Amino acid sequence: MSTDRPISAFPVPPLAELPEDIRARILKVQEKSGFIPNVFLMLAYRPEEFRAFMAYHDALMDKRTGLTAAEREMIVVAVSIANQCQYCVVAHGAILRVRAKNPLIADQVAANWRKADITPRQKAMLGYAMKVAQAANEIGPEDRAALEQHGFTADEVWDIAAIAAFFGMSNRLANATSLRPNDEFYAMGRG
Repeated sequence: MSTDRPISAFPVPPLAELPEDIRARILKVQEKSGFIPNVFLMLAYRPEEFRAFMAYHDALMDKRTGLTAAEREMIVVAVSIANQCQYCVVAHGAILRVRAKNPLIADQVAANWRKADITPRQKAMLGYAMKVAQAANEIGPEDRAALEQHGFTADEVWDIAAIAAFFGMSNRLANATSLRPNDEFYAMGRG
C-alpha cells in the first residue's frame, strides 16, 4: 500500500546531489535489495552524520564472529518495539525473518520476546538488551554474570549492550523524523 506521504519530516536530497560515497552506498543497497530503504534517504540529509551512523552500524551489525546475524537483529527488534519505533520494528523485523529463515520469529519477538520460540540463551540476551535500553543505570556485575552462565563472552556482552544502545538512539531519531517504513519490508521473509 503505497502512499504519497513523505518518508521523513525533513528534506530528502535527490540522489544526484549526494556526495559520491553516499550515493554509491545507497545505489549498492538498492542493487542488492531492489529498493532503497528510507533510512538511507533520511540520513542523507546530513552527510557527515550519515557516514558516522553507518560506520558504527556496520561495526556492530556486520561482524562475522560472536552473536549471529539473526541474534543481532533480534536485539534490534526487541529494543525497537520497547521504543515504539515503527520503522525499525518493520525494517529489522524483515531482516530478522530473512536472516533467521523463519517467517514467524520477528512477529513473536516484537509481540513478546519472553514467549517467542527462541532459546533460553537468546531470552537471556534479550533480557540484558532490554535492561540496557530501559534501565542501563541499574546494570551491575550480576547482569553480566548471568550472561556468562549462558556462555556469552565478554565481547558478546559488549555487543549486546552496544547494539541495544545504538538502536535506542536510532529509534529516537527515526521517531523524531517521522521516518516511514518502506512497503517492501512488510512482505520480506514471509514466503
